[in-house]
Amino acid sequence: MKNRPGAYLFGAVIGLLVATFAYRWITDPVPRAERRLEESVVVSARSQVAQIVDAGELEFVDPLAANRKVGKAYVYRHGAGWQVSGHYRRDATDAWHPFLATLDASRRIEHLKIRDPALAARPGRDPVVEVVP
Repeated sequence: MKNRPGAYLFGAVIGLLVATFAYRWITDPVPRAERRLEESVVVSARSQVAQIVDAGELEFVDPLAANRKVGKAYVYRHGAGWQVSGHYRRDATDAWHPFLATLDASRRIEHLKIRDPALAARPGRDPVVEVVP
């Protein structure tokens, strides 16, 4: 079967459209800026959770350090602020403790829902922290 000029033209137009779309997608700065913002929110949440738990060195599974075997982790906008979910543990013998941190627009924790029996037994807990069984 002979090749037709229309087939070549069609291939060239589709190739040009794909190349244009790929170029615009790669050079779009909005997704990269959003990713940097999400990373800074997760780092802020991570440091504040570490301060609240006050257990020295913690190992985190969160959107920056994903581990699907432990559980899923998310960062997303929530009203004017953010919500970050993840897990932490104190050492390799400790169980993973899930948490959900709600941060305000200035990236301060407004509410922290956490499952950690060691925090439930601690006297004088922070009112921001909700320990669930």
